[in-house]
Amino acid sequence: MTTIQKLAIAYAVMFFAVVAIGYVPAFNDANGQLFGLFSLQWWDDLLHGFSGVWALAAAILSHRASVLYFRLFGAVYLFDGILGLVTGSGCLDGGIFFYGFQDIELQTRFFANLPHLVIGGAAVFIGFVLANRAGGRPALA
Repeated sequence: MTTIQKLAIAYAVMFFAVVAIGYVPAFNDANGQLFGLFSLQWWDDLLHGFSGVWALAAAILSHRASVLYFRLFGAVYLFDGILGLVTGSGCLDGGIFFYGFQDIELQTRFFANLPHLVIGGAAVFIGFVLANRAGGRPALA
């Protein structure tokens, strides 16, 4: 198993944890917002769960499938984070279509979109930079 495949497994575990953490009362405020920032709905859980299943399936299939996962997934998540940072609405939850540009202070927009910026940015780095450096070589044990 290559390093890229192991990273895809790590992404799968991370996404499964994101879904699970949303159901832990200690992480939700009185308004039901995760960490006081995120209002997660069932479709958010579905999206995060699908992202985890996709990452796990790619890791199991091959190095090449894992690279493709990081490139496609990373580009979409990074775009969503940038769009949310600029407009206050993301595209993955349909916010940009339902709410358009929102007047939300920059600090809130930044922290609300930080997970997608970091996760998407890291995935783009893994898929385009790290994968080219690794060249499909198996990870060192």
